[in-house]
Amino acid sequence: MKSSLVLLAGCLTLLSSCGGGNQGTGAAPEYAVIQVQTTTANLTNSFPAIIKGKQDVEIRPMVSGFITQLHVDEGAEVKKGQVLFTIDQIQYQAAVETAKASVETAKAALDTQELTTKNNRELNKQGIVSKYQLDMSENQLAQAKASLAQAKANLVNAQRNLEYTEVTSPSDGIVGKIPYRIGSLVSPSITDPMTTVSDISSMYAYFYLTERNMLPMVKEGGTEREIVDRLPRVCLQLIDGTIYPDSGKVATISGVIDRTTGSMSVRALFPNPKHILRANSTGNIIFPNVLTDVILIPQSATTEIQDKKFVYVLQADNTVKNTEIQVYKLDDGQNYYVTGGLKAGDKIVIEGVQALHDGAAITPITPAEKEAAYQKALEDQKSGNIKTAFQ
Repeated sequence: MKSSLVLLAGCLTLLSSCGGGNQGTGAAPEYAVIQVQTTTANLTNSFPAIIKGKQDVEIRPMVSGFITQLHVDEGAEVKKGQVLFTIDQIQYQAAVETAKASVETAKAALDTQELTTKNNRELNKQGIVSKYQLDMSENQLAQAKASLAQAKANLVNAQRNLEYTEVTSPSDGIVGKIPYRIGSLVSPSITDPMTTVSDISSMYAYFYLTERNMLPMVKEGGTEREIVDRLPRVCLQLIDGTIYPDSGKVATISGVIDRTTGSMSVRALFPNPKHILRANSTGNIIFPNVLTDVILIPQSATTEIQDKKFVYVLQADNTVKNTEIQVYKLDDGQNYYVTGGLKAGDKIVIEGVQALHDGAAITPITPAEKEAAYQKALEDQKSGNIKTAFQ
């Protein structure tokens, strides 16, 4: 059994090195040849991305004081206007009461001065009060009105500060980390926010495209908005390798290329109805890349010299010509997408190319004929017809 396997391996090697049958008969060796045609290739590019909430709002206090109540916990889902924290209200309630009293005092002073001024106007008409005294009274009336306006403004400010003691959410979203607890002293100047509320109804995926990636997309020209509108929808590959069920749309493209990285910042918007996506998570943006009028050839048909790729093109006299080709930078691991060097209708050798040289004569056969000959040889070897196997 072992000797039979060795013999089979030797026969296969001989077939591959000679390019097919007809060896020893003087005829040109057989090589499988295909006729190439143009096609459309649906490729994809993958770019690392970081996920952010559509709106991440830092919650900071507008007044100073000790936290007396926490109304939510980390990770809670909140609505716009919902109270998150309560800051000690005693001093701010007292300020409101003081401001209200000041308003009442100013109103009384204004009423008194209005009566005085009204009386002085009548007395001035009778010549009892001088013009100077009347002017002084009018000025005191204006001052009383201004004092009342200032008192009302102070009341509004005190009421607003009292309202600020209840720290509310500016939008719907999810509560982030809460570094401050009951009893903590907070103020408008604190370094860390009280928390962050992330609107995750929709999420932004931030990634970068190189100048080379972007060039085909902007060649058609137009405004930034028109370029964005032409871009295809994109997919998001999650950290576990699965594809997020909803596709996204590129929302913005940075108009400036980063000098240090040669890339442009891109932001894609994804719906997030089930809250699967969370802020600061990571993934990969899958960007569709459609190539039209390209030729698909097997990688086994190519040779490589100094980073240049070549194929053997069949000529009219059944000789082959070593021809340089240009291929797209992405491939599927088995085929190349040829963008230059070949045209539709050309015939190329697809196997045994390492044994060929420029100008070599071959007997072209189809891949089906090649496979049939191979299967026949296997049958002959299996039946013990070693003399006819792999001729």
